[in-house]
Amino acid sequence: MGYIDFNEKKGFISDMDGVIYHGNKILPGVAEFINWLNKEKKEYLFLTNNSNYTTKELQQKLLRMGLEVSEEHFYTSALATAEFLKEQAPGCSVYAIGEAGLLNALYEAGCTMNDVNPDYVVVGEGRTYSLETLTKATNLVLGGAKLIGANSDVSGPLENGIAPACRALIAPIEMATGAKAYFCGKPNPLMMRTGLRMLHCHSAESVIIGDRMDTDIISGLETGVSTVLVLSGLSTEQTLETYAYRPTMVLKGVGDIVNIAEKSKK
Repeated sequence: MGYIDFNEKKGFISDMDGVIYHGNKILPGVAEFINWLNKEKKEYLFLTNNSNYTTKELQQKLLRMGLEVSEEHFYTSALATAEFLKEQAPGCSVYAIGEAGLLNALYEAGCTMNDVNPDYVVVGEGRTYSLETLTKATNLVLGGAKLIGANSDVSGPLENGIAPACRALIAPIEMATGAKAYFCGKPNPLMMRTGLRMLHCHSAESVIIGDRMDTDIISGLETGVSTVLVLSGLSTEQTLETYAYRPTMVLKGVGDIVNIAEKSKK
């Protein structure tokens, strides 16, 4: 494993689920980590593949847990998806399966909702997912709509287990139609590049912190950003053995970053 001088790094990109919280429970060391980022005047961004929430909702979720972070510090796979569609096909129409986070982002990007002959079928996670919406989406894709997924996560952590995430939810549409979805969230470099642009940081000056090898760590690896795998979420020491690549550092949680930074200052 390598070593990262956290004091030297300017930009910090952090995942949320399994890094900052589990469900509605804040993880140990998180408050200290955010205080440290503010105190050291670091640029930071919470980059989440969860497409359910708007940035305002994420801000309020952290506030309920006692953490004050302003709205510009959040970027979601829903926003990345909307941004992608805005660039590819301005003013396009979509049939979307997802929550407020995804729908709001699509509306704000100038997309219109269309369940008759949309240009795209866009799938995120959420309660609107059902056999009925799945069937509708399948037939719209067969009718020529292109298939887009907000992120390629297969599952996400819950307080008492896991929940199927976007990649698992879109699979039935792919299998039924033979179409292949395009995913806009991590590890798509588009999302990372936008994140770095928002931080006004170069990849060499930045760190990504996450609990997943297949989204967070590979995102950093492929964009030249130092990577920290935290074992506070889905990954364990054993998880590392199943991948051909390694993170720069493995830590128990984000609180360790503060300890390492403080120690190396002395």
